[in-house]
Amino acid sequence: MGVEYKDYYKLLGISRSATKDEIGRAYKKLARKYHPDLNPGNKDAEEKFKDINEAHEVLKDPEKRKLYDQLGPNWQHGQNFQQPPGFEGFNFNYGGGGGGGFDAASFSDFFETLFGGGRSSGGQGQNFGPDPFGNFSRKARRGRDIESELGLTLEEAYHGGRKTISLNTTMGQKALEVNIPAGIKEGARIRLAGQGDPSVGGQAGDLYLRIKLLPHQNFAVEQNNLLYDLNLAPWEAALGAKLRVPTLDGEVEISVPAGSSTGKKLRIRGRGLGSGDNKGDEYVRISVRVPESSTDEEKKLWEQLAEVSNFNARQ
Repeated sequence: MGVEYKDYYKLLGISRSATKDEIGRAYKKLARKYHPDLNPGNKDAEEKFKDINEAHEVLKDPEKRKLYDQLGPNWQHGQNFQQPPGFEGFNFNYGGGGGGGFDAASFSDFFETLFGGGRSSGGQGQNFGPDPFGNFSRKARRGRDIESELGLTLEEAYHGGRKTISLNTTMGQKALEVNIPAGIKEGARIRLAGQGDPSVGGQAGDLYLRIKLLPHQNFAVEQNNLLYDLNLAPWEAALGAKLRVPTLDGEVEISVPAGSSTGKKLRIRGRGLGSGDNKGDEYVRISVRVPESSTDEEKKLWEQLAEVSNFNARQ
């Protein structure tokens, strides 16, 4: 007595000539429709979800799909399916060292007839070429981890706190609340357990948010430190000045030493990114600016300064 044939193409609503992209789009559409989280208590939806997952697992991989398609005309012979001649005695070693695999325990009898049969041992049975189902396991498959980019302003990264984000998933868009650690840096990752891809009969994967710092109008980022450019008039640079400058924690007053030249850096401790012993500083970089034009009186004063000064900028 044969087992009920599973037409994976029909389950996904695609033709047998469908491209990989068409297979992926069809799967995502159906996964959103029949996902158990969106159909609580609906056994029919749960069975549908298992069927489309099984179909997707076989058809998304070119090698697995090729093996399935090699069944030839047998797929047309009604609902009862027998292994084609030449398949007898062959076993597929799924459940090997391939790491976390699909939930093979939820596979249909059709799948078990084709690709199951357990592992061969010693001289019993034989393997059908390389193991194309090496990633399958009879243990429940853990959902796939997802990584996404999270853009933060420097203020958000510096202060930390709660942030609500919107994420597109196979089930549609969902809102998540994320706890941002104070002082977090570019490239750091935040893990949200169980917010990755779902799994049938197994644990959902995790979501990793990779931090991307957004450009800021005042500050550049250099590792844990912040850099702020401060423009000075020539007399401020020559005579020194007390000025207020911005930080991510509000304005502070700094003392610019007399004789400060362009490129000189003044440090404000503890106003950078990071935390604890790794907390960075803010550096104020001096840039001396000269007026593009001068009044007659200003020009006379510049000329008087040039006459009395023995300063040589090129020495």
